[in-house]
This record gives sequence, C-alpha cells and structure tokens, in this order.
Amino acid sequence: MNARLLLAWFAIVVVASAFGPADRFTWFLEVAPILIAAPVVALTAKRFPLTPLLTVLIAVHAAILALGGAYTYAEVPLGFTLQDWFGFDRNPYDRIGHLAQGFVPAILAREVLLRTSPLQRGKWLAFLCVSVCLAFSAFYELIEWWAAVASGEAADAFLGTQGDVWDTQWDMFLALCGACASLALLSRVHDRQLARVAS
Repeated sequence: MNARLLLAWFAIVVVASAFGPADRFTWFLEVAPILIAAPVVALTAKRFPLTPLLTVLIAVHAAILALGGAYTYAEVPLGFTLQDWFGFDRNPYDRIGHLAQGFVPAILAREVLLRTSPLQRGKWLAFLCVSVCLAFSAFYELIEWWAAVASGEAADAFLGTQGDVWDTQWDMFLALCGACASLALLSRVHDRQLARVAS
C-alpha cells in the first residue's frame, strides 16, 4: 500500500464513519488524528516514503479510530460481541483502541528514529520507541481531560470510561503493552523493509 492508497483509505473510513455517527462531537474528536495524519502523509510521501508494514498499520489504526468515532467506543458492535464471547464487564473496544495506540506508533517512532537520527538498533532504540508511545498516550489522556472540562457532559462519549475509575491507567498500560508487543513481534520484518527502502 503506497501513500496514495493510504490517503484514499483515510478518505473512505472518514466519510463512511461520518454518515449518522452516534455523536457528532465524539466522531470529530476520534477521527481528528486521521485528519491530521492525511496532510502529513501527503506532504512527506515523496521524500519520506513509509515502509509497507507501517503503511498497513496506519491504515488499520485509521479504521479502528473511524469505527470508534462512528459508534463511540463504548457502543461499537464488535466490542459487544467480544464482551459476550469472553464475559467482559464492559465493551472492550476502547481497550483495543488504546492497545493500537501503542502498537502502531511504536513502529512509526522506530522508523522515524532509524531513518533520521544516528540511533542504532538495540535497547536504547526500543526504550525510546516505548517512551514515545507512553508520552503520546499520556498526552491523549490530557486531551480527553481538556475536552471533558471544555464541553462538560458532551465529552462523556469521547472519554468512554464506562464507569471505570481506572480507565486512564488502563489506557496507558495497554498502550505500553501494545508498544512492547509491536517491537517484539515486528522489528525483524520492519528491518527488512527498511533495508529495501534505503536501497
């Protein structure tokens, strides 16, 4: 999947999720990362082409965000299906979103650091990639807080806490798990693709 296909995918998922979302304000907040990523991808596609792995991961993450925006994370039907199958106390789709919030940015951070800095593969690279993901996750939680303060009850669907007082901590923990899993599972594949991009 190249940059043009990725941008077309962004357009498809955003437009599809925009038809009758459960809450328009929540929809906008959830798809905002896609709307920010689209011009970045468009402007950097020629001088910084992404590896196929990262491109696919970003496309999947965009779909996760758009689906969460369409229904609100607490109401996504897939989450209710998983809740029934596994006997969860709540719709776990929000947890999937935060796992992806670590899984995908870890490879993004890895790609940017390896291609633009003198940093080499190893423990420091992994540490910094995980740190970037945790920083991003914490910043996202601050955005949720600011949205809640600014809009009052209108942000309840965006927060998606579903009554869990530890929701913020769970969100950041899952981002940590996602980042660690991504680096453990995908680093070798990513290295092969980075070598092809460099050549």
